[in-house]
This record gives sequence, structure tokens and C-alpha cells, in this order.
Amino acid sequence: MFRPRLAVVASMILAAALTRLLPHPPDMTSIAAVALFGGAYFSDKRMAFLVPFAALFMSDLLLGFYAHMEVVYGSFALITCIGLWLQARRTPVRIAAATLAGSAVFFLVTNFGVWAFGSLYPKTMDGLVACYIAAIPFFANTLQGDVLYTFALFGGFALLERQFAALREAAAFSPRPA
Repeated sequence: MFRPRLAVVASMILAAALTRLLPHPPDMTSIAAVALFGGAYFSDKRMAFLVPFAALFMSDLLLGFYAHMEVVYGSFALITCIGLWLQARRTPVRIAAATLAGSAVFFLVTNFGVWAFGSLYPKTMDGLVACYIAAIPFFANTLQGDVLYTFALFGGFALLERQFAALREAAAFSPRPA
């Protein structure tokens, strides 16, 4: 059976992931927004992880693989979990808070990976702090990209839901109280 909601959400995730192929400032990508959106809109938890991860992996196939991809994918999984929490709580304020949390998770996890697996910084607390400080300029780009793509995905889908009844959640769905 064709499910338009599932098809549109999956297509939006794939399109957002493919924007990584376009020229962009360092770290200003759709990664966190894709994970957050997938977690928030797929009621099937397997799909919430599978579709965003597949889209990320396909874009990585085209861009090329990189050292310690598992760290990026691990942060992606954590952000998807934030999206799962958001499922029954999708309000503009909560989406904004989840976006900031996702940006912070990506920053903390990936830069910890740079420190732990790389050779640029000594394996001391001072080295870890230096790594995070050096990454602050990239965090600004991460945050901008996350806000932009989260707004596009969540806002775009909300507009589509208003326009097309077939995309709305089933009437049987009853969100939990906040």
C-alpha cells in the first residue's frame, strides 16, 4: 500500500542529505536536521533511524568516506533519539530547543572524537579544552545550518500537511500530553 506521508518524509530527508553535495561553508550542513526530522516524523523507530542513516550514507558514498565516520554516525543516532522524543511534542519552541540540543550533541561528540582519535591535541584535559575552543568557529556554522535545514524540513512539511490531507497523521494518533 502506498503511504504518501512516508514517501514525502523520506523524500525530504533524501533531498536534505543531498544538499551536502552543494558548495557550503564548513560544517553548515543538513546532518542534524535530517536526524531530528526523521526521528520526529517516522512513527516506526526502525524507519526513524534507517531512512536518515541511508540518506547520510548515500551522500557519504558520493562525497567519500572519512576517518572516524562512526563518531559522526554516533552523534547522528543521538540526534535521532532527540527527534523520537520530539514526536508527540512538536511545537515551535520544542523544535527550536531540540535543534539547539542537536547542534550541541554534534559539537560535543564529534569534537570529542577529534580529540580522542586524532593527534592534534594532547590526551589531557587541557588538550580536550583546546580542541573544543578551536572548534567554536565551526559551531557557528553548524548552528546556522541546523537552524536553516530544521526550519526548511519541519516548516516545509507543516505547510504540506496543511495543503494535503493525505499527509496528515492518522486521526487515531493521539499525542501524549506535554
